[in-house]
Amino acid sequence: MPPAARPLASPVALVTGASSGIGDAITQRLLEGRWTVYAAARRVARMRALEHAGARLLALDVSDDDSMCAAVSRITAEEGRLDALVNNAGYGAYGALEDVPMEEGRRQFDVNVFGPARLTQLVLPTMRTQARGRWARARIVNVSSIGGKIHEPMGCWYHATKFALEGLSDCLRMELAPFDIDVVVIEPGAIKTEWAGLARDALLSTSGATAYAAQARATAGLLAGADDRSAAPPALVADAVWRALTDKRPKTRYAVGGGAALLLFLRRVLSDRSFDRVMRAATSRMAGAR
Repeated sequence: MPPAARPLASPVALVTGASSGIGDAITQRLLEGRWTVYAAARRVARMRALEHAGARLLALDVSDDDSMCAAVSRITAEEGRLDALVNNAGYGAYGALEDVPMEEGRRQFDVNVFGPARLTQLVLPTMRTQARGRWARARIVNVSSIGGKIHEPMGCWYHATKFALEGLSDCLRMELAPFDIDVVVIEPGAIKTEWAGLARDALLSTSGATAYAAQARATAGLLAGADDRSAAPPALVADAVWRALTDKRPKTRYAVGGGAALLLFLRRVLSDRSFDRVMRAATSRMAGAR
């Protein structure tokens, strides 16, 4: 059994994928808000600045069950409670479905869906039973993407994982409501991180010389848009996570970042084929601009 919770000096959060970009910004924002933050990632060495700022570092691979169990066990032993799980770790390896090996598709689901699901399983016993204090409702925040609502060529596996995470979150929100645990989804649009560059490189490596080369080059141009002036800083996502964790009644979803509101609006009002045309036009325009 977990130890009795000590007097609550500050709420406790676990943030995955904290070694760069959005995860780093989320951790910094929570530290500024006087949270106790366990910053988790595979690349611990890249989190030393967060450690100096007050974060507690965890070596965590969300595709490895032993790693996840050890991380949650440490938090439970040291804190006796967990007020927030921020499932931020994830990645996108683009390429035509025909070109991407099934092993890579399974890995994306391991990291983007099964990892968050397993961590949620591990933290829920503590969240359900922990003593209630100033922070009466625990929170699970899943960092998804507008890619969980829209579609584009060359992104079958990535979008499939984000659509899955959205559905998982909706079901989980209903399951956990009786236990005073909120589930919130964050849907970033274009954000200035290393994500777009890595996805673009993987796309061109996978499909840049196949039958899908023309589409790959066009989609690579669209992904490059995440590096331009329309992309938002990671701090904007961190602010949305802060609201998700601290608002008395948080929204079920926060869409933030470059193009997020417009693309989600177009997806709601346009037919499937009309939205297809919008995305084709966008990829062609970006390819031409570059």
